Amino acid sequence: MQQREILVMGIINVNRESFYEGSRCTAEDFYRRLSKAFEEGADIVDIGACSTRPGSTPLSPEEEWANLAAVLGKVNDYFRRSGTPREVSFKGRLLPRISIDTFRSLIVKRSYELIGPFIVNDISFGEADPLIFSTVAELGLPYIAMHMRGTPQTMQQLCNYPQGVTKEVTNYFIERCTLAERAGIEEIIIDPGFGFAKSVEQNYQLVRDLGKIKEAVGAALGKEESNVALLAALSRKSMLWRPLGITPNEALPATVAMHLQCLLNGADMIRVHDIPEGVQCRTLFHLLKKE
Repeated sequence: MQQREILVMGIINVNRESFYEGSRCTAEDFYRRLSKAFEEGADIVDIGACSTRPGSTPLSPEEEWANLAAVLGKVNDYFRRSGTPREVSFKGRLLPRISIDTFRSLIVKRSYELIGPFIVNDISFGEADPLIFSTVAELGLPYIAMHMRGTPQTMQQLCNYPQGVTKEVTNYFIERCTLAERAGIEEIIIDPGFGFAKSVEQNYQLVRDLGKIKEAVGAALGKEESNVALLAALSRKSMLWRPLGITPNEALPATVAMHLQCLLNGADMIRVHDIPEGVQCRTLFHLLKKE
């Protein structure tokens, strides 16, 4: 039986507002943090310059770019000095090892001019900026597409899913993936958007139904389920620490437990604050699934 490819995506936030303080990084410390992330086993590093946590007010485009511009040159320095490959194998293709968490086409264009190909990680699945589909397609970039409703300021009041959260999230992916593919985007990775316009109970329902989502999206788009890529991004989120009465700083054990469950239920990538534990989780998954 062929071993399923699982990627671990590490998080580095070059802003002061991200909900987990341990992910925040200054421009001065960025090179060290990036080097450490890959040394610890990250396959991809996701760089966030604009917080989108619930209740946050996103930075202006120029403020977001200022945060990124201060560190992206160090990305090139790292790959040049370390000799680390800039791409990683995944599902029979190569993905860039850098991801940028942005919903703005302007940021995508400017980042590409500095570092070349990267993965675009868009929390809005193209709804925040109507130009991002055409920009991503023109540059030939892989695209992480997340489900969300509203904005960071309003999304927690938009948790009503009359048809059930799984069905409505699935239908959303089918509709938006169709539009993205028509625009010319070839590589799409879906992200259910844990914590974004979902109650605690709805988040756990989505964890249980990850396999169903992949199967339904694949069937609608004419793809085998194994060719649908799904990212689980729930590291240290409130769906974990609120029910346990703890804080994000205390939520690492719960995070690892839920990452393993997501992998067992069909996730192909996990987005983590704690890279060594994410890598260990992947190892244990492969031991569990070995025949």
